Amino acid sequence: MDAIGFLENISASPDYRNQIAYIKRVPRREAVFGEVDPPVGGEVGDALRRLGINRFYSHQAEAINAVRAGENVVVVTSTASGKTLCYNVPVLESLEANPKSRALYLFPTKALAQDQLGKLKQFDLRGLKAATYDGDTPRQERPFIKIGANVVLTNPDMLHVGILPYHTTWSDLFRHLKYVVIDEVHMYRGVFGAHVANIIRRLRRIAEYYGSYPQFVCASATVNEPGKLISNLTGIDARVIAEDGSPSGEKVFVFWNPPYLAGKGERRSANSEAVGLFTKLVESGIRTIVFTKARKTAELILRYARTALEDEKSLYSDRIMAYRAGYTPTERREIERQLFNGELIGVTSTTALEVGVDIGGLDAVVMTGYPGSVASTWQQAGRAGRGMQQSMAVLIAYDDPVDQFLMRKPDYFFTAEHERAIVDSRNPYVLADHVLCAAYELPIENTEVDSLFGERAWEVLGVLGEVGQLTYRGRWYWTGSEYPAKDVNIRSSSNESFTIVSVEQGGAMLGTVDAATAFDIVHPGAVYLHAGESYIVTNLDIDRRIAYVERTDVNYYTTPGSRTWAAVEEEVSSKDLGKVRVNFGDVVVGNQVTHFWRKRLFSDENLDRVTLDLPEVELKTEAMWLVLPSELTDKLIGRRLDLLGAIHAIEHASIGILPLIALCDRNDIGGVSHPAHPDSDGLATIFIYDGHAGGVGIARTAYDNIEELLDATLRSIEDCPCEDGCPSCIQSPKCGNNNEPLDKAGAIYMLRELLASVTPQSS
Repeated sequence: MDAIGFLENISASPDYRNQIAYIKRVPRREAVFGEVDPPVGGEVGDALRRLGINRFYSHQAEAINAVRAGENVVVVTSTASGKTLCYNVPVLESLEANPKSRALYLFPTKALAQDQLGKLKQFDLRGLKAATYDGDTPRQERPFIKIGANVVLTNPDMLHVGILPYHTTWSDLFRHLKYVVIDEVHMYRGVFGAHVANIIRRLRRIAEYYGSYPQFVCASATVNEPGKLISNLTGIDARVIAEDGSPSGEKVFVFWNPPYLAGKGERRSANSEAVGLFTKLVESGIRTIVFTKARKTAELILRYARTALEDEKSLYSDRIMAYRAGYTPTERREIERQLFNGELIGVTSTTALEVGVDIGGLDAVVMTGYPGSVASTWQQAGRAGRGMQQSMAVLIAYDDPVDQFLMRKPDYFFTAEHERAIVDSRNPYVLADHVLCAAYELPIENTEVDSLFGERAWEVLGVLGEVGQLTYRGRWYWTGSEYPAKDVNIRSSSNESFTIVSVEQGGAMLGTVDAATAFDIVHPGAVYLHAGESYIVTNLDIDRRIAYVERTDVNYYTTPGSRTWAAVEEEVSSKDLGKVRVNFGDVVVGNQVTHFWRKRLFSDENLDRVTLDLPEVELKTEAMWLVLPSELTDKLIGRRLDLLGAIHAIEHASIGILPLIALCDRNDIGGVSHPAHPDSDGLATIFIYDGHAGGVGIARTAYDNIEELLDATLRSIEDCPCEDGCPSCIQSPKCGNNNEPLDKAGAIYMLRELLASVTPQSS
């Protein structure tokens, strides 16, 4: 495509408002090839030649040679660089040499497993018996897969709940398990990563019981410290292969900032900008994918774009579709097929299409909002590009701190190291779940506790023994009658949820919400959105964990207000940053939803405030906290600046910026500020805490990188052109106090003073 020509046409159009903030031309990259020694022969070699693969890129050759030599490997290269061959070739060679050999492939989604099954079948090998095993696998096929498949493709959820607890029926797989392949490992982070790390340890334990010690072959998008990520995820060390030998065409990367609305301090909706761009790209015959952060957004952008194309009587109006979770597997496969074949020219999608599934070559990617990490941004951008042809990626900014920081500092994105993917398998709540699962699978020996789960498991074992879930008789035994894995949700730190029930539809269940956020989302009087329809919560039965809702048509939405506090349970470590004390440790965070606001749709005008009477909820987690000296706070007050407003603003802005440093979502983090905290000798204190019980390592990363975090926070606030604070710098959509009080000038003054006091010795 001619990306520059397209952008010049956009710039010349009458509705252009200087949205293009930055253009980066990423140069084309030529292929670098390597030698596989000895060359791939036999039936596998014949199949490769039949598929047109006569030589390997350098990273593929290095990976194949390393796996053949018995090494654990992680391949960290760009999207569409051919990482699949890095594991398929040695696995298939092993099967050809020893038909009893077995391999287990793990993918984060069912769709990706299906896609990779298709690629395996392209080899058309006589001895290959590959099959997916997940929730969509027909019951009648499962017995054959257990005893007959030599490559099993699954996901962590099914491994956890449908394979490991039934390992005796999978004895052939575990007895001959040669390889474990883990694809898209950068997606295993936070709570999900903590669960998967423990599942992998359970897998290694079961394999060892059957006499197998499998090699691990992993693939990932680019992340910081991939070797450490694999070690934390699997408990083993792996060789990192990161020199990308694959070719790519030039990519034109565009940063697009929506204009300010007339007479307002807010920018035009990123979603509206995405509709306009998508429509223009499609009308130009450019094959495009638009990524969104939510299912509803993907559907709305499709709807508006289709309407715009129909108004223009465009031939392309029926050649665009949405793709997201919630569609049936058959619907998703059909959309993938139509994209691959070129029947569709455009698609709007959630991150469901970010990884792996082969949808053919696209020309342009539009990202509606920063995807949350450098790795995900490049992963999504990599979806565009056919061979060595030019492609384009457009990042449309939301009106929030991270997006606007990148619009003002685009070089940061292109020069910054990739974020640290955080996996902490020691979360006590997650650990307790998997200790129970492991004890059900095989009684736990004292001699394996440290190597399997780490020192923290001893405390967990003691507690589980005291409450009667485990009993010790020379070994630790599960005491229950049913298997515990079925009650463990591995994509959340909480296994408790509230059910949302429609009063009018005969008690039909509309959905569920985690207990940790239920009072925020389904408090009495809340407006709950489902499938584009509005419902009012008429009753919240806390004991039975049911929210009853009625369909309604209102001109407002609701936002909760709350009171939050934090208490230090244990200070684990501390350090000085100039004049400020920085601490890390265990805390209890209390939160009580005390009221909610009704806000008018579209204008966000506050209509009224309604008081609630709900119980307080406590969260035991990990936090980083800053203790500010009275010398600094007194100077701030002396300048007639608002102390609470300043620290509240720093709390909001630093939480907004933290995802640039740690691979996490803003919703994974919480914060609270106190002008005089009792656990800090009455000094002003800012807490940033993990939003998941027990912590998942995010607060620890903030502690370890505190100077970098505060420096980025200061730049984010200083560079924002607003006068008193806005969603781009210090306002938070999650604030339970309606973003009051906030003092932008006070935050800037305090951060400048704080960082000015830092010397090389104190940092």
